[in-house]
Amino acid sequence: MARARTARTFTKGTRTRQRIVEQAAALFNTRGVAGASIADVSLATGLEKGGVYNHFETKEALALAAFDYAAKLIREAIEGAVEGEVRPLDKLEAMIGVYRRLPGKPFIAGGCPLLNAAVDADDTNPPLRARVRRAMDRWRGLVAGIVRDAVAAGDLPPLDADALADGTIATLEGGVMLGKLYGNPIHLERAADHVTSHLRLLARSRPGVA
Repeated sequence: MARARTARTFTKGTRTRQRIVEQAAALFNTRGVAGASIADVSLATGLEKGGVYNHFETKEALALAAFDYAAKLIREAIEGAVEGEVRPLDKLEAMIGVYRRLPGKPFIAGGCPLLNAAVDADDTNPPLRARVRRAMDRWRGLVAGIVRDAVAAGDLPPLDADALADGTIATLEGGVMLGKLYGNPIHLERAADHVTSHLRLLARSRPGVA
């Protein structure tokens, strides 16, 4: 009986912690870590502040867990789209497609968590900045790896895969930023079109293609 009660308590505690993380992720992504308080998290979750602190000793610890959760949503969306394709170039276009759908299907409320957290952390929150860099490293590595596969398959000419990955990500995130700033998804659509056109132009320029 004691073991069963412990299991139920653990399960309930895990669910509560996850609810806190999910609500905090949306709050921090919308208002920034500095702009959202534990009181705001308490209000969003319906828990007393003490209930939040039972799971996270500090707001900083909660902010890291919340970012990890948001980054996981991005990773799952991008990797899920990529895994559904076979050809490397199709994988890249599938990844771009995830961004095309962001205005109607955001990763989480408030915009792209990577962009927001990178700006929010800047030089004022080293632990969060390190988490953002780790998430970005993973995404850059994924894109660069696909580009190398495309070069190896003869679908792209020899090129700097890391540079193309950086340019692709910077263009898409820039489109997200402009779209949010102007309240118009056309900016993200243009950014996605530009990246797609650039990839197709590179593909046509490979040796042996007239």
